[in-house]
Amino acid sequence: MGDPAYRPAAGARLPAAAFAAERQFEFDDGDFARVRRMIHARAGISLGEHKREMVYSRLARRLRALGRRDFAGYLDQLERRPDDPEWQGFVNALTTNLTAFFREPHHFPILADHARRRPPPYTVWCCAASTGEEPYSIAIALAEALGPGASAASVLATDIDTQVLEQARAAVYPLERAGRLPQERLQRFFLRGKGARAGQVRVRPEIAARVRFETLNLLAPDWGPVERFDAIFCRNVMIYFDKATQARVLERFLPRLKPGGLLFAGHSENFTYISRDFRLRGQTVYERVERP
Repeated sequence: MGDPAYRPAAGARLPAAAFAAERQFEFDDGDFARVRRMIHARAGISLGEHKREMVYSRLARRLRALGRRDFAGYLDQLERRPDDPEWQGFVNALTTNLTAFFREPHHFPILADHARRRPPPYTVWCCAASTGEEPYSIAIALAEALGPGASAASVLATDIDTQVLEQARAAVYPLERAGRLPQERLQRFFLRGKGARAGQVRVRPEIAARVRFETLNLLAPDWGPVERFDAIFCRNVMIYFDKATQARVLERFLPRLKPGGLLFAGHSENFTYISRDFRLRGQTVYERVERP
């Protein structure tokens, strides 16, 4: 089962001239500048100069798959056709999907305590679902915290990348992906595969049923009907946005977060100087500020 969250380890960096000599397609400064501009406008992702080789490698796969001869024609097609289905392939190729079960574990006791103190039903939005490990970790944490009351809890899990969402909905993972979990948690919340499925685990159906997956671009002008959540997980997403985009996204979170709701950020993200609508409550955990 393929997984875009895991990529070959990087070796020694090739000199630029050597890298250019190995290229199948011409990729000049103008092409890279266009890609950076287009992905920022479409998905809010800000690509640094050091991402040039990564961009070439990932988009070259799209060119091969589509039988294209050059970057210029490929990018021309996208810019001429804003509704072209290939836009999704373009975005999927440039999205990084690094995730794990119970990643940044200090957040989950805070989530559990918050859930126990709130009136049911407890609802969470995970807005960077990737291949599903994070939203399923949230659902498991709520099951442990709320006991039978967790049956009323729910998790909305969204991502811009349609390919990783397909994997997430399947709820099936190689055993090594869940192997670091405590044995009791693994036995309680996962089923082990047998026969052709040996070496795999599946999230138990009663847990998976509490997670709803949808495709969502955080830069889309319309996020659909307003749902309100007790907590929002937006972890390791904002690092790909510039400050202005971060501020806009945080502002749009406000009507979707219930009073006293929590916003969970990634370990390298700091919203303190971006928005006055959230105050730091714990390590990369923010609480919505209620204004008179």
